[in-house]
Amino acid sequence: MAKLNTNGNLYTIVYATVIVIIVAFLLAFVASALKPTQDANVAIDKKQQILASLNIRGVEKTETEAKYDAVIKQALVYKADAADVIEGEDGFDVPSKEFKEKRPFYIAEVDGQTKYIVPMTGAGLWGGIWGYVALDDDCETVFGTYFSHESETAGLGARIVEEWFQESFKGKKLYADGDDKTIALSVVKKGKEGTMSPDNYVNGVTGATLTSNGVDEMIKDGLTKYQDILNAQK
Repeated sequence: MAKLNTNGNLYTIVYATVIVIIVAFLLAFVASALKPTQDANVAIDKKQQILASLNIRGVEKTETEAKYDAVIKQALVYKADAADVIEGEDGFDVPSKEFKEKRPFYIAEVDGQTKYIVPMTGAGLWGGIWGYVALDDDCETVFGTYFSHESETAGLGARIVEEWFQESFKGKKLYADGDDKTIALSVVKKGKEGTMSPDNYVNGVTGATLTSNGVDEMIKDGLTKYQDILNAQK
């Protein structure tokens, strides 16, 4: 029998190919095995964000499911072009990439009072931003908010995730006095408020004008798309 030439090119190629196949198989197996856990963690994080928009923060992971189920009474899905519910679909399961075709809408109960939650997405300075705006049952007063981002600048635009910024929206009004058709709620640079009513704006993050502008545009665009749904709740 001919002796295997372990120094030859053919042996090297075959050996490398076998190793690559084995490693690829192991990586695929590990990824497949971990996917359910990863998906569960993503779902928990999303539920914590929705709860945060209702000013329910710091919920432990192990308690998130129960708290979400207790507070969120309905997670509806509306058509993109009409205030019609799509039967049989859960709003929680609608990914942001489908927001152009579907509008998820949450109805919650906090301390015996009905709240409505509007999810939204937008663009910051370096990447995507997203958030949730919770409204009182008048559908005009902000009860709470939550915002996050993909890659905004640490210490600047990334501060939209901080509680102080999100809490500055509490009690603000969607509309200016006498106008219930145009979303007036805004994020403006300090000193640029002009004649705006304090009820209709919050100041942006200092030094993060473009990210703040992105949040402003996201809020206006997101809430405008839900006006027909919100009006139907009144």
